[in-house]
Amino acid sequence: MATDEERLQILRILEGGQITAEEGAKLLSALEEPRKGEGRPEGAPRWFRVRVTDLSTGKGKVNINLPFKLLEVGARLGAKFAAPAELDIDEILQAIKAGAEGKIVDIEDEEGGERVEIYVE
Repeated sequence: MATDEERLQILRILEGGQITAEEGAKLLSALEEPRKGEGRPEGAPRWFRVRVTDLSTGKGKVNINLPFKLLEVGARLGAKFAAPAELDIDEILQAIKAGAEGKIVDIEDEEGGERVEIYVE
């Protein structure tokens, strides 16, 4: 079952214009669906975070925080906003499912002037 904090985070993303109302509805719906055989073991990651920063100014361009149980939706949503050629979403998802935690991606796209960081916390 989703927590109030998880629902609020999705609503903040929607309010910030980072997703459409339809995408927000899908995320909220997915958050409420129990997944078979999926319980959160103690100490397991709770958040999937994507940060995109402008290299020239250092200012944040994208800041997405999603509940970990929405991993695949969140990864694809983050790629929609900023996905340098070096960023392979399927490879990232495999690493996370294999247990990777902390900062798992740190890419500087000098041509695009952006830094993409992905965290699992």
